[in-house]
Amino acid sequence: MSQYDRVLLKLSGEVLAGEKNFGLDFETVRRIGEEIAVVHKAGIRLSLVVGGGNMLRGKEIEQLGIERVQADYMGMLGTVINALALQDVLERLDVPTRVQTAIEMRSVAEPYIRRRALRHMEKGRVVIFAAGTGSPYFSTDTTAALRAAEMNVDCMVKGTKVDGIYDADPQTNASARLLPEISCQDALLGRFEVMDASAFSLCMENKIPILVMNILKRDNLVSLLVKGERIGTIVHDRS
Repeated sequence: MSQYDRVLLKLSGEVLAGEKNFGLDFETVRRIGEEIAVVHKAGIRLSLVVGGGNMLRGKEIEQLGIERVQADYMGMLGTVINALALQDVLERLDVPTRVQTAIEMRSVAEPYIRRRALRHMEKGRVVIFAAGTGSPYFSTDTTAALRAAEMNVDCMVKGTKVDGIYDADPQTNASARLLPEISCQDALLGRFEVMDASAFSLCMENKIPILVMNILKRDNLVSLLVKGERIGTIVHDRS
């Protein structure tokens, strides 16, 4: 049984690409959407933040000679593409969904208004936040931590390609150990790359636990949020 009533799910853009390196793998998007639908129908109020790394990464574009601010805005537009794709999948599964963007584009989505987003959640709608914070230099992880605080969630779930936080890089170190739990302070000191320091700090200040898990493993999200199983790593505010 879930111990969480209100949850923010952060999806990195890379997971929406599935096994591809770029773009959207609609089979993966549909499968993730099906799990979100199960969580929603279990009565958990959901909001989402989507990244855009499968489309554009501001830092990588900057290396090609484009100004950093311009590159970041291009990356924000990539998150909107992902949000609209996810909205379409969810609504085909009879999950009422609203997309809100931090950069106004009224033809395709609502502008981000906190009270409206809270009202949507109260009415049983899933809200997807896109376009980051609307400002350059902020990652979508920081956006997720900010929206999690604004939505008064019980926890933030970081859906990634890895099983959780390890004490070393599991791709280069075969003896790397999965950490079932860690404090925000230790996560900051350890400089774990699963999230940036600003996101960890925001969650720590607002006492929001972070659950880091592999969303590409089938039914992981349902097992975590609906069945209450311990999966991945929990990052808590206790030292």
